[in-house]
Order: sequence, then C-alpha cells, then structure tokens
Amino acid sequence: MILDSFRVTDKIAIVTGAGHGIGRAIAVALAEAGADVVCCARTQQDIDETAAQVQRAGRRGVAVRCDVLETAQLESLVKVALDRFGRIDILVNNAGGMIPRPSLALSERAFEKIVRFNLTSPFLLMKLVVPQMVKTAGSGVVVNISSGASVQAVGGLVPYGAAKAGLDQMTHMLGAEFAPEVRVNSIIVGQIDTPGAASVMTDDFKQRAAQNIPMGRMGESTDIAACALYLASPASSWVTGRTITVNGGADAPPLAFPIPSLREQVLGAAGR
Repeated sequence: MILDSFRVTDKIAIVTGAGHGIGRAIAVALAEAGADVVCCARTQQDIDETAAQVQRAGRRGVAVRCDVLETAQLESLVKVALDRFGRIDILVNNAGGMIPRPSLALSERAFEKIVRFNLTSPFLLMKLVVPQMVKTAGSGVVVNISSGASVQAVGGLVPYGAAKAGLDQMTHMLGAEFAPEVRVNSIIVGQIDTPGAASVMTDDFKQRAAQNIPMGRMGESTDIAACALYLASPASSWVTGRTITVNGGADAPPLAFPIPSLREQVLGAAGR
C-alpha cells in the first residue's frame, strides 16, 4: 500500500528546536510513523515533555538539552544519539527564528548571531550528522525548516530572511552533492500559529493574517509536520535538493510587523 511508504519504522531521528511548536509536532509525527526521536532544545522542561509525547506514541524519546549556537553542544547531541541508538537516519534542522527589529538597530554581533542560528548551525549539524548517516545506516535524510521570509520582503527580519534564503540555496546545493546516499530538502513555512508567534503577535494580528491567506486561516504546526514526515520518509525517495512551500497559498506576507520607516529611524518622530 502507498501509505506504507510514509512509515519510518525503526529509524532514528534528531529534531532540533523540538521543545514546542513546529519542532514538537515534527518529533511526534515521526514517532507516530515509527521512528525513535532525539529531541533537542534549550529548555529541559520543554524537551522532557516532547520526549514524553514521543514515548506515548509507542517509540523511544530522548531529551537532550542543546544550544545549537554552541558547536561543542552539537557534537554532544550527535554523540548522545549514537551512544543511545547506534545510528542516525533523519535530521530535522528546525531550530531558528528572530524577533522583528529595524535593520539599523541591529548590532554587528546581533546580525551575526541570527545568521549563525538560522544558517551556520544547521550546516554544522549536517556536517556532523551526514557522515554518521552513511557510516551507521548507509543513507539518510535531512529536512531543513525555512521560512517565507527567505522569498518575501518581510519588514524587521532582514538577517533572518537572508539566512533562510541561504539555507534554501544550501539545501539545493547539498541535495546534489550528497546524492544519492543522503537526501536534503527544505520546507518554506508560512504564517504558523505557534507559541513563538504568540510572543510577538496579538490576536488582532492573527486575525488580519488569516484574512490575507487564501486558505482563510493561519497554519498549524501539524501542517508542517505532515510535510516533514513526507520528506523524511520513503514516500519522497526521488526528491532531493528541493524546497516545498507550505503557506496556505499566500503569495505575499500575510502581515507586516510595525517597523518604523527609514526616515523615522534616522530622524526620529520629528522627521515625519
């Protein structure tokens, strides 16, 4: 049956940013489809709960506290996965994000940290994991979580959008370089209603966003998890180096963050 090709039975997955939202939904979806999951995030309580949900789905879940900005912690994450399970089949680079800020207000350090969080860290983790996929499992799959900001002009997210655009291009290039042993794909995520979004968006913002999305609603974490499962599973065995957009059909950003104009940033309110 075609549904069997969506199974990832007995595969070993690492999911970063798995403490809540999209990352948690992906971890649980992979578990429901048969995988054991190493759940990574910075907050222990959050990943403990995700690992517990993986276990309730009947699979083994391991919670690893990890800041993906720290190379040594990425190395420890991979070591834990190998020590516990002896192999790695699936990597989901989900950790990332940025709080909207005017570009001129960003320091050099802040800009570089955002790029590292959303582009460099996924590369470093792939560099650590991909050789182990080949050595321990013979093949593997990488799913990178990107953003609509990689292809749309979203105010206040310049380093984030630039980094995600880089992630998409890196996906395209590594998909070719790592084939056929390891497939690499990415998901361009639209406006999703997650705890992270709630921290920067009011209910009014959410309602306005939904009105600007052809499907009439913001996305759910499970919308992204379903696509991630497809890309991680044999169902997509002839897909690599590609980006799939999951955004409810929105060709433009569903909302604009309240970023001051350039004149206001340079001259202040008096310069209006």
